[in-house]
Amino acid sequence: MRPPVLNETLAARIQQSEAAFMTSRISSIGERIGNPEGVEILKVGRTTAFYIKTMPWGLFNSVKGFSNEDIGHLEEILTFYRERERRFQMDIQPASSSTQMLRILTGKGLFQEGFHSVLYGLPRAERPELPASITIQPIENEAEFDVYAGIHCVGAGMSLDDKHHFVNNNIGLLYRPGWKLFLARWNDIPAAVGVIHIHDGTASLALAATLPEYRRKGLQTALLQWRLHEAHHAGCNLVAGQASFGSSSQHNMERLGMNLAWTRAVWGPIGN
Repeated sequence: MRPPVLNETLAARIQQSEAAFMTSRISSIGERIGNPEGVEILKVGRTTAFYIKTMPWGLFNSVKGFSNEDIGHLEEILTFYRERERRFQMDIQPASSSTQMLRILTGKGLFQEGFHSVLYGLPRAERPELPASITIQPIENEAEFDVYAGIHCVGAGMSLDDKHHFVNNNIGLLYRPGWKLFLARWNDIPAAVGVIHIHDGTASLALAATLPEYRRKGLQTALLQWRLHEAHHAGCNLVAGQASFGSSSQHNMERLGMNLAWTRAVWGPIGN
């Protein structure tokens, strides 16, 4: 069965699903005792702005859900980041923007600096048939999570010396409602991970990583198939995902029948 044709209602669901998993993920970091990473979340109108003091990367300092409706909150959002001396990225979706809104953003010193693909599809009722060399299991305890964190760390291009950051800042997802984490093995060796977040009938393909030496072996395709099946078991009727434009992640999703919903524009401040 093909995914439904995209309309405004479906577009809103896709946007809401990403905002939901980002809010849940970053909230879990902020709920650590004493909030050591310095998490702050600003919600104005339909927009959510995220800030993490110890993590300067755009993913963790991003604005989700901004649209025409929230133009009146723009100055508050800009002030939020200005007061914290933090560069940020703002995701702009074509379904909720206008020429006037884009002109206002430009007038406030913002510019478009990139693109990102947003995809959607349907859960799969059939259990995937995996190659004999690949097995997938849910991550259900802290010992298994330690393996997950190592793969996530190295797969993200960082040293294993930094693994404790991935443990500390993601362990909250292990028992958090709506989150399911999976480990893929290649010939019994832990090699890749994938995550979904379930919210209001939508499964978001939230995180994925593969050890460099096990890439291009079909592990992420297998994890995608597995998560599409898990979405069916969770009672979802929609799956959403994001990927760098034209990336192997986007291609993997499209090969499994997911559609490109839109390519969103990524905006940021000029001169920072």
